[in-house]
Amino acid sequence: MASSSAIVIPLTIFFIGTRLWGLGKKFGHITQVQYFRDRWQDNHLGTLIFAMTAIMLVPYIIIGVMGGGEVMETLSAYTTYMQQADESWVGTVHHYVSYELGSAVVALVVMGYVFFGGMRGTAWVNTFQTLLFLVFGAIAVYLISSKLGGFTGIMEKIAASKPMDQLLSRERIPQAEFFSYLFIPLSAIMFPHIAIMCMTAEKVTHFKKTVIFYPICIAAIWVPCVYLGIVAAQLFPGLSAGEANGVIPLLLTNFTEVWVAGILGAGIMACVMATDSQIMALTTMFTQDVYAHYLKGGTAADDRRQVWAGRCFVIAIALVSWLIAWALHKQAGIFELAIRFAFSGFAALAPIMLAALFWKRSTAPAIWVAVLWVAVAMIGSAWLHTMSQPLADALKPGQGPAQVFPMLGDLFLRSKGSVTIYGFLPVMWMTLICAALVVVVSLFTKPPKAEIVTKYFPPAKPV
Repeated sequence: MASSSAIVIPLTIFFIGTRLWGLGKKFGHITQVQYFRDRWQDNHLGTLIFAMTAIMLVPYIIIGVMGGGEVMETLSAYTTYMQQADESWVGTVHHYVSYELGSAVVALVVMGYVFFGGMRGTAWVNTFQTLLFLVFGAIAVYLISSKLGGFTGIMEKIAASKPMDQLLSRERIPQAEFFSYLFIPLSAIMFPHIAIMCMTAEKVTHFKKTVIFYPICIAAIWVPCVYLGIVAAQLFPGLSAGEANGVIPLLLTNFTEVWVAGILGAGIMACVMATDSQIMALTTMFTQDVYAHYLKGGTAADDRRQVWAGRCFVIAIALVSWLIAWALHKQAGIFELAIRFAFSGFAALAPIMLAALFWKRSTAPAIWVAVLWVAVAMIGSAWLHTMSQPLADALKPGQGPAQVFPMLGDLFLRSKGSVTIYGFLPVMWMTLICAALVVVVSLFTKPPKAEIVTKYFPPAKPV
């Protein structure tokens, strides 16, 4: 997914992000909901898209809270020993900081600087967090690799171990499922924090550096994470999806000194707390697309109420995220949670953004149908994943996916991590069907008003 993101996301920022920037500067749009409302002249459609965005963005926020709780719990572990009747000793692992307390601390810290720092504070914290993670991530890779015999020795050991050698190739992932991950990066331009940044950027020339350096930065972040994940899979086989969330701090506590693990763990915490952009974007959408759109008047008192409404929304989002993260402890893998709900949903909505920007014939009824389709598909995907979990639990290492409904053959298959439809991840079918619905329903419904088409697709001026 990282390799396809390094190619697809810069292209979407270049071709779509710059166009959003132009529309934001020309018409004053700050969020994509404001743009969609005006583009299709439908208030309720904008509200529906906001609701969908909020629901799908919460899992993205939750994974940061979950990650912070896992890091704090793992790094604060200690063992006590008790002598048994046969004079053997049995160790019990305890934690100075529980997962619940650690995740609560992360939620409170993020809520605090978003609450008081706003957009500027969040941007600076994001920059500092990324730098911390890049530096401490590189140090963690070096120290852990040195302790285990170096990069070459580790790779040779994994390559010579069956079936762990499959971790070094695509062999474990069927070709159709691997291809499906090409659709995931389409989610980028529908993520509200990215759309808002595109619309509010100071200059269009700022996009140039983003497009150039994005592939380099994503490699710098993903390569150490994937490498440490492979090392952990070889050292700690058989972990459940929930237990696998804490493998990097587990590596630190086992293969570095305690004080080093603490320092490097702080660097990892900087990364897992990077859900602040999503909270800030969601709050901006709430204040602009809901509160200001439906409730705000024109007085200074209303402006103050809008600010406090946004702050209350931040508190609510942080609280809901922590409660859900608490409930999902050891129940769900962070990566699967993000793919199944946040990334898949936003990727499936990408055809809506493309239709708004590039197809003047697209209509509001078509977008209604497309958004509702994505909502139903997300619910169906979640149901399939939940009801087929016993099949995933019964799979043995190296065993192929199981048929969810044997009478339907290979239509629905369940692997350890996901449900596939004819071998492809649901995100591919969701995106393609969404695009088809936009086209078909638009062609069978009344075209948009001429003045709206002229507004967003002005005729070219003669040279």
